[in-house]
Amino acid sequence: MRDGTTATFKVRWERGRGSERRLVEGEAPPAPVVPSGRTPRVAKLMALAIRFDRLVRTGQVQDFAELARLGGVTRARLSQIVDLVNLAPDLQEAILGLPDIAQGKDPITETHVRSILRRMCWQEQRCRWRDLLSATTTGRATI
Repeated sequence: MRDGTTATFKVRWERGRGSERRLVEGEAPPAPVVPSGRTPRVAKLMALAIRFDRLVRTGQVQDFAELARLGGVTRARLSQIVDLVNLAPDLQEAILGLPDIAQGKDPITETHVRSILRRMCWQEQRCRWRDLLSATTTGRATI
């Protein structure tokens, strides 16, 4: 018997196992937030350097030569990466916190950071970092 009453509700299809699809009641879940850029390469290398250093210090890997063999890179290249841990701690943090790059080239590169690493004094490194940051904001990042 029909009395003119209607019921309205929202449904959506969801994927199940394999190619199975099932009807589910409720609103569609919000779309996942996708980062609007990519992580700067130097930040990835900084994270790797910290990880590699920890692997050797904890004894999970015998030495950096073994890491180089496992990673399929030369010992010289691995040394370049691991040397990043010799930066002042606040500079390491700043590199790890660099903003994502929406498009184009990285404004701060590994080459820039390696030039800072030539200074063993953390205070001198900080001065060079400030110079680099000011140079990248004005578009003339060559130090």
